[in-house]
Amino acid sequence: MFKTLRNAFKIKEIRKKIFYVLMMLVVIRFGSQLPVPGVNTAFFADFFKNNSNEAFSFLNAFTGGGFDNFSIFALSITPYITSSIIIQLLTIAIPSLEEMQRDGEDGRKKITALTRYVTVGLALFESVAMAVGFGNKGLLNDMTLINVIVAVASLTAGSAFLMWAGEQINDKGVGNGISMVLLINILSRIPTDMVTLFNKFIKGKTIAKGVLAGVIIFLIILVLTVFVLVLNGAERRIPVQYSKKMQGRRMVGGQSSNIPLKVNTAGVMPIIFTSSIMSFPGIIASFIGKANVGGWGGKVLGVLNSANWFKKDNMFNTIGLILYVVLVIFFAYFYTSITFNPLEVADNMKKQGGFIPGIRPGKATVEYLNSILNYVIFIGAAGLTIVAIIPFFFNGMFNATVSFGGTSLIIIVSVILETLKQVESMMQVRNYKGFLND
Repeated sequence: MFKTLRNAFKIKEIRKKIFYVLMMLVVIRFGSQLPVPGVNTAFFADFFKNNSNEAFSFLNAFTGGGFDNFSIFALSITPYITSSIIIQLLTIAIPSLEEMQRDGEDGRKKITALTRYVTVGLALFESVAMAVGFGNKGLLNDMTLINVIVAVASLTAGSAFLMWAGEQINDKGVGNGISMVLLINILSRIPTDMVTLFNKFIKGKTIAKGVLAGVIIFLIILVLTVFVLVLNGAERRIPVQYSKKMQGRRMVGGQSSNIPLKVNTAGVMPIIFTSSIMSFPGIIASFIGKANVGGWGGKVLGVLNSANWFKKDNMFNTIGLILYVVLVIFFAYFYTSITFNPLEVADNMKKQGGFIPGIRPGKATVEYLNSILNYVIFIGAAGLTIVAIIPFFFNGMFNATVSFGGTSLIIIVSVILETLKQVESMMQVRNYKGFLND
């Protein structure tokens, strides 16, 4: 990794792109510290202390603390992510959108423009809900129409700016812009989380206990990181053989290739979907002031809140973990079915004269791909579940409450690896150009 970056900085063109990304990330972090005018910046800090809803901690981690002090970037890039998912799902249900997606560069531009409009609409809806829902509870210094409008405009503009910044990084920088915004926000919370762990398990302890606690924390993070690296890079390669055919006066084809199926095909999306669904009732309850409701309603909210899992004094809430695992596996299959179509892959292979050794082209190939895909998806979903559950276990059993969890770790590893691959690809392209020019 360090060798790749060192070589990249020697190339002026790539160096400028990297510096552009760094500059944009500095601007984003600066904006995350600018509070929305007319708000009580200590409101959410106090709210988090008195409310254990994991949903808000999840949002705060994704916004890099912007939600904590209610900055102009409090919504972060989440409206854009939600918008992209909605548009992607609608392309399956609406034929015109599916046709638009296949319509080359012009179609992609239209899809991008539509995603932007939906992003702004979602940001506007979320900002209104937050300003009105929490305004009367102390978020706004004065609950007036002007202050509500200012808060809504600031949050919506902040989210739109982050969307624009992500697109600019795509065009003029290195890596995926939206992913880079998420990455810098998550990384910004790690020092605070480390301080929290130090104060909780090391500070004030004897030297032996402090060292032991530090070693255990280091090993847990190291094992999780290595596990995520393996999960992110693991793939099942299906061999493909292409038959020879006459082209003019010579035989062409006959090459061997493979179809790489990533074990973690769906990435971090199943965890994000699951966390969003399970946290939604708690967020609504907080908005309407029913977060501490009793009876069956309170028990349901307690079960759905992952902050209550593995608590020694009330293990009943841990049954919510069963629902969590089921949803992660379901969304892993669901999201992969959207991004990988065995029928389409089999048809393309058949058109190009390719076949899987020992498997007949056509229906048999589709069935074989489906069986392999189902097996691979289950392994990936199981791996994702393990990465997500381990932080829940330590948070519940040992009260190691930090925003840095399995989801954050998967995003960090994935984004860094993809960015390094893009840098290496740019360096190879430059070397090829230099070779051709010579």
